[in-house]
Amino acid sequence: FVELFGEKILTKDGEKDTKEVLAGKTHVMIYFSAHWCPPCRGYTPALSEAYGKSSKAGSEVAVIFVSSDRDQASFDEYWGSMSFWALPYSAREQKDKLSEKFGVRGIPTLVLLDGEGNL
Repeated sequence: FVELFGEKILTKDGEKDTKEVLAGKTHVMIYFSAHWCPPCRGYTPALSEAYGKSSKAGSEVAVIFVSSDRDQASFDEYWGSMSFWALPYSAREQKDKLSEKFGVRGIPTLVLLDGEGNL
C-alpha cells in the first residue's frame, strides 16, 4: 500500500506509517471526494456513518479519503466530518497517481481493493 499512498496516512491521531496502519486489512476502500461537490456532500455523511457503525472499521476494513478540495482549509473542514483516514492533502502528486491508476473521471468515486491492494 505504500506505493499507492506513500509513506504516511493521515489518521484522526495524526500522520502514521501507511504500512503499519493498513497491515492486516482484508479490504481498503479509496474514497475520491471534495467539499465543493454537491453529490459528494450528499454521499459522504452516509458513507461515514455506515463506516463508523461497522464492527470491521479500522480492524479489517479501512477507508482512505483522497481529496479533490481546492485548498488545505477546505480539506480540513470536510475531512473533519468523516470517520475515516485520509491521504494527506499535501500529497497532491500521489492523489494524481491514484486518480490515474483507478481511472477516476468524476467524484464521488469509491474504489474497493483487497488486502493486497488489488481491485
